[in-house]
Amino acid sequence: MIYYFSLPEQLFDDPYATVVNDRNGALLSARIAHDGQWRFPPLDSLPQKYITALLTFEDQRFYQHPGVDLLAMGRAIQQNITSGRVVSGGSTLTMQIVRLHRKGKKRTVWEKMLEMILATRLEFRYSKHELLKLYAAHAPFGGNTVGLNAAAWRYFERSPQTLSWAEAALLAVLPNQPAMLYPGKSIRPLKAKRDRLLERLYQLGHLSATDLSLALAEPVPEKPEELPQWSAHFTDFLVKRGYSGRQIKSGIDMHVQKSVVGVLKAHHQLLKTDGINNAAALVLDVRQNKVLAYAGNVEGAGREHQEFVDVIQAPRSTGSLLKPLLYASLLSEGQILPKTLVPDVPVFYGDFAPQNFTKTYDGAVHADMAIARSLNVPAVEMLKTYGYPKFYQKLKDLGMTTLTQPAGHYGLSLILGGSEGTLWDLANIYAGMARTLSHFNTLGYASNHQAFAGLEASPAGNNRATSGSDKIRTESPHLSAASIWFTFQAMLEVYRPAEDAAWKMYSSSHKIAWKTGTSFGYRDGWAIGITPEYVVAVWVGNADGEGRPGLTGIKAAAPIMFDIFDRLPETTWFRMPVAEMTLAAIDRPSGHLASPYSAQVDTVWIPKVGLRTSASPYNRLVHLNKAQSHQVNAGCVPTDQLITKPWFVLPPKQAFYFKMKNPTYADLPPFWPGCGTNLTALKSMEMIYPEQNASLYLPVEQDGEVGKVIFEATHQSRLARVHWHLNGTYLGSTQSEHVMALQPENGRHRLVLVDDSGNEIIRTFEVLRKGE
Repeated sequence: MIYYFSLPEQLFDDPYATVVNDRNGALLSARIAHDGQWRFPPLDSLPQKYITALLTFEDQRFYQHPGVDLLAMGRAIQQNITSGRVVSGGSTLTMQIVRLHRKGKKRTVWEKMLEMILATRLEFRYSKHELLKLYAAHAPFGGNTVGLNAAAWRYFERSPQTLSWAEAALLAVLPNQPAMLYPGKSIRPLKAKRDRLLERLYQLGHLSATDLSLALAEPVPEKPEELPQWSAHFTDFLVKRGYSGRQIKSGIDMHVQKSVVGVLKAHHQLLKTDGINNAAALVLDVRQNKVLAYAGNVEGAGREHQEFVDVIQAPRSTGSLLKPLLYASLLSEGQILPKTLVPDVPVFYGDFAPQNFTKTYDGAVHADMAIARSLNVPAVEMLKTYGYPKFYQKLKDLGMTTLTQPAGHYGLSLILGGSEGTLWDLANIYAGMARTLSHFNTLGYASNHQAFAGLEASPAGNNRATSGSDKIRTESPHLSAASIWFTFQAMLEVYRPAEDAAWKMYSSSHKIAWKTGTSFGYRDGWAIGITPEYVVAVWVGNADGEGRPGLTGIKAAAPIMFDIFDRLPETTWFRMPVAEMTLAAIDRPSGHLASPYSAQVDTVWIPKVGLRTSASPYNRLVHLNKAQSHQVNAGCVPTDQLITKPWFVLPPKQAFYFKMKNPTYADLPPFWPGCGTNLTALKSMEMIYPEQNASLYLPVEQDGEVGKVIFEATHQSRLARVHWHLNGTYLGSTQSEHVMALQPENGRHRLVLVDDSGNEIIRTFEVLRKGE
């Protein structure tokens, strides 16, 4: 009974290093074990050259003895007596495993006898092959290098499976005197020891004469090499997720990883001249659901620029990267169509007054073009339509993990970078969308797989892991395939800066859906590109959050993204998910479903759910005189002199800006005197600024004097005269351009605008204070 329980259930409890290999087994990166030793997890199999060299040197009767070799023991005793000192211990490999397990107990007769007993017990528990693996995993190889796997990489920079005869022989003899003879110390005696083993292998017929000659000519490494750190941030990411002390076969491709690292380095040389010191890139293999490359920061950025920070996992302001997700959500739920007109005019929501990047407005813009041009005001209008609490929950459902505050904390600013996101989450969300669309076209429906697949244990035990460690989100079941298709189509049309000649370098026949983002204060530049095969996500900025002029997604991040795509294999494009789409009659100017009064109608593909949207509200029938110069009605003009025709009419505020960008837009003709009524012209006039119940602050000019606030309105008729009244006092009139600079006192005020037809606008507002 004592003999049976003489060994613990787990022979070794030493901590292992964390080792990450690429998809082909190449070593990407490693982190030293907690005890400061380079001890890699055990190998699944040992190379035959090493086994042959080891057994020839240490234990030639390994497969014949039961843990103790009495012949070798007797020979050792005779040698020791003849020499007058201990020159051989006669230990078998099994006994050496026991010695390693007992952590170097003093070599006494009693200890030797105990080793012999435990060695026989060990042979009952493990097969010979398992014993060889135990020895190879825990034998010392000099310095803080433990185990064959770590030794092969540290001394020869490659896998044990690729060792030459000379290398295998060196690693076979190293554990014999690891403290005295190892690369970096006593090179000549170590080489002599290795060469003697090579000669013995030749004598036993394991090497040919040519093999021997080549092996003897190989030099002994002068010192241990630093282990590669091609994916240092990815390794740290896995350690933080609880995969410390494992050997992980990842989905990363060494060639792609090196290429991405090289691209970041090259661009960093230019970016750092502008004070932009950090960048990160992530490449996802969409079809295989794996991370293909992971560069968490620029190699060489330096400690002073926080090179160690993994920006892929760092929450940063998202800029405009969420806009396509909102567009897809609206399409998926049938709230808009791809080309629905969205207002693009100055708006004010209390203290929140979104502006487009160019500080200009289109009046109204098609939804898909709002995404392509990344317009801020239409995005806020779309979020207002969808509801920011609903979109907040949608983002969480899609996999955004950084929304730690309640929805009200972000409000409408959520769509303009008011929240933080990580490159990891955002890239995974877009990859999930790509996979949903691809699966729909393959299966005919959007399958709903497990949201996240984590690490899987392999049959080898708890210290090894399969490529499941870097699996990413499988799909995006919360968005329809049709909505994703139209979103990606809009992202194909992203506007490049026409004045930037460098963009000519990135013109490509390959289709890539892409989106850029820039955070407030020019602190973060983002770019994400999507194809059926890959998602490439890039962040550029400073890890400490310092903003820099010119740090935009389009100028700093997008060129890196396209450079990376240029180094990937050729890509394809998505097929249209026709099963979720239908042909429909669409009013061309408005992008809504055609109404009975639509003059220009196109038959185009839309999501089926889009059939529930409303017909165009901007088309109406108008009655004109024969000259078509005025609106009339049957009450003031004989019916045979009426001309009835459809007219595209935007609300006055939208029309004011729309016609600046669209010269063909035709204002409604004014009413013939005596023909119009207040009811027919209720919306002929609209206030641009301020909004109802606004709180205003009077500006302070450079000379310290209190300035004026610009009040602005618009009218459908450029000939109309508008009369202004403040708190019952007449201020004057305006024509054509309805702008007035005012300097009201502190407190609440009532502004009334009246045109010559009696139409009026009433605005109440409050001036809070002056001169601050």
